[in-house]
Amino acid sequence: MEHLHALYALIGVVTVVLALTSRKLRELPLSEPLIGMLLGVLVGPVALRLVELDDATRDGLLLEGSRLLLAWSVMAAALRYPLTDLRRVVGPVVLLLAVVMPLMAVLSGAAALLLGVPVTLAAVLGACLCPTDPVLAASVVTGDPAERDLPARLRRMLTGESGANDGLALPLVGVALAVALPSAGPLEVAGRLLWEVAAATAIGVVLGVLTGIGLRWTTKQDDLASGPRLVLTLLLAIAALGLARVAQADGVLAAFVAGLAYNRGVGTGDRGAQDQVDEAVNRYAVIPLFVLLGAVLPWREWAALGWPAVVFVLGVLLVRRLPVVLALRRPLGLDRRDAAFVGWFGPVGVSAIFYVAYSMHEGVHDPRLFAGGTLAVAASVVAFGVSATPGRLAYVRAGRAGVGNGSSDSPSSDSPGSDSASPDRSGR
Repeated sequence: MEHLHALYALIGVVTVVLALTSRKLRELPLSEPLIGMLLGVLVGPVALRLVELDDATRDGLLLEGSRLLLAWSVMAAALRYPLTDLRRVVGPVVLLLAVVMPLMAVLSGAAALLLGVPVTLAAVLGACLCPTDPVLAASVVTGDPAERDLPARLRRMLTGESGANDGLALPLVGVALAVALPSAGPLEVAGRLLWEVAAATAIGVVLGVLTGIGLRWTTKQDDLASGPRLVLTLLLAIAALGLARVAQADGVLAAFVAGLAYNRGVGTGDRGAQDQVDEAVNRYAVIPLFVLLGAVLPWREWAALGWPAVVFVLGVLLVRRLPVVLALRRPLGLDRRDAAFVGWFGPVGVSAIFYVAYSMHEGVHDPRLFAGGTLAVAASVVAFGVSATPGRLAYVRAGRAGVGNGSSDSPSSDSPGSDSASPDRSGR
């Protein structure tokens, strides 16, 4: 218990310091998840030994912690822009979800084969790693520096993709699990996956619409206090997640759909300071989960993978997404600079933790799943935490060089910092 209290104190102090230096942190090659993971390594078995968990406790905490954090994060993604702005990137986002995401699953699975795992386990690992992460993506597309330097269309595209694909990755993971654990027939698997997606969508729409109606009604009656109003969307995310799980549906997808439905029903003025609360939760609620991840990283299992682990990491970081986006840059409406940015900043993070833990919960007990999944997540957290600020600045420099040379092959890029007709919901 004393160790637990010491862990509370350490996480609390570090989080307070990060909050007090939040503007400066955005300019540094660091991110909150990276700092949290490094802190977890410090308090874990390899250093201070404040956190030592058995496998069952570890898996349960990772599954439910990542599920709740994803629900909050996809809700924030759904509310980050007015729905009219998100509609402008529907085509590219659909292409990213329908074509790029399955290809990322295939390429990640191919990279996993380098670890010497069976094809079925590689398929599961590839599906777990295919969704881009809304938590890590938020550190790239939100905040004053991102809004100053990055085109609004680019930020909307990454936001829409990372919010939607965390729930929509479930069918890919489900199919991979059905192959790896053939305990049910194809029709049964297809029916269950269809139910999870359809029921999640219906629950999300109903909850989002009703909450929007309730907000407008209570606002007219002056029945909603300012305090509860600030956390209304967080409560909506929890409600959508809980109801979907009771209905055995996809809770993460339900939260995202609820956010979209709520977004459609409320005006910009009704969102107000809720956006700031959503962003704060997205940045700081992630820290305890990544502290936990850092504390349970399987160093011995990583070492047992040998040199193929290095090639696997390079494959996930460099081959899983970047070449696919570059190849599809014209259908996506991106120039080379935008395609390189979108292709690189598709991080592996909380969503991968969730699907790895979910797959283990469903019956995949091969320890190489946890080893490979956490290795990819840890490498991604380091790579994107370190490259977020330099990558944004390199994007700006490349744009200035392109303007100076009078060259651009982009048919539709917005100017950096511009949201065209509509500002971000936060008003910045």
